[in-house]
Amino acid sequence: MRPLKPWLLGLVILIAWPGAALGFGTAMNTLGWFMGQNGEHMRITRHALQCPAAAAGGKVVAIAADVGKAGDCARVVQEVLAAFGRLDILVNNAGITGFEEGIVPHDPEHASLADWHQVHRTNLDGVFLGCKYAIQAMRRSDGRGSIINLSSRSGVVGIPGAAAYAASKAAVRNHTKTVALYCAEQGLNIRCNSIHPAAILTPMWDPVLGTGAERETRLREFVSDCPLRRFGTPEEVAAVAVLLASDESSYMTGAELHVDGGILAGSAATPAVGEGSRHR
Repeated sequence: MRPLKPWLLGLVILIAWPGAALGFGTAMNTLGWFMGQNGEHMRITRHALQCPAAAAGGKVVAIAADVGKAGDCARVVQEVLAAFGRLDILVNNAGITGFEEGIVPHDPEHASLADWHQVHRTNLDGVFLGCKYAIQAMRRSDGRGSIINLSSRSGVVGIPGAAAYAASKAAVRNHTKTVALYCAEQGLNIRCNSIHPAAILTPMWDPVLGTGAERETRLREFVSDCPLRRFGTPEEVAAVAVLLASDESSYMTGAELHVDGGILAGSAATPAVGEGSRHR
């Protein structure tokens, strides 16, 4: 990822993600490149990971929390305010597919209500709670900020084998627009936008892609319907998040940005059955 100017210099950033396994969460470490030497970065995770911002002298704090619990989300935001005095940017990136513990039915006919609720609890309730408490925190400071919600290409099209995931990401897409309009109606300079990645090459793909020569073959097969004929990288998604977090996008709110290699520009947009387990 090429170095860019420190767009987020000195800002307080809260990033939510479900642990170290997801590639985009790891890629958000590259925010240190954009934040400059004195950038401040706070994130929710189970483990404190190394971050370029910390190496450069910035302050990095890791907090364990359950994004599906209102009490946890409220506590995290209060800890941010106690540590830094304000919150400038929220990235709602915590999400699950429903296949983390193995393949189970997630189609509209056979999915269980418990599995449906589990996916929505993290993917949708977490976004709702994150936005709720971030708005309150940003309002109390100077009434400005940026909220970035991670949706998915699957929030725009259906996935027969991952009904809960697709529905939750579609709801994130819509709630983003609702939050944007609400903040504008309230006279707040708080922007809210969504990012919609498609096939991003993260460790979640490893069991499917395999190793050696077969990995290269499967890599080509899985992106055969993508106009750019390749997977996206976590860094490419992170770069879009940085743009939305910065004042370079100050006239953007309620927008949705697709990081999908052009797949939604054509007709081959619907993921294959079961593909939801490997997509953002």
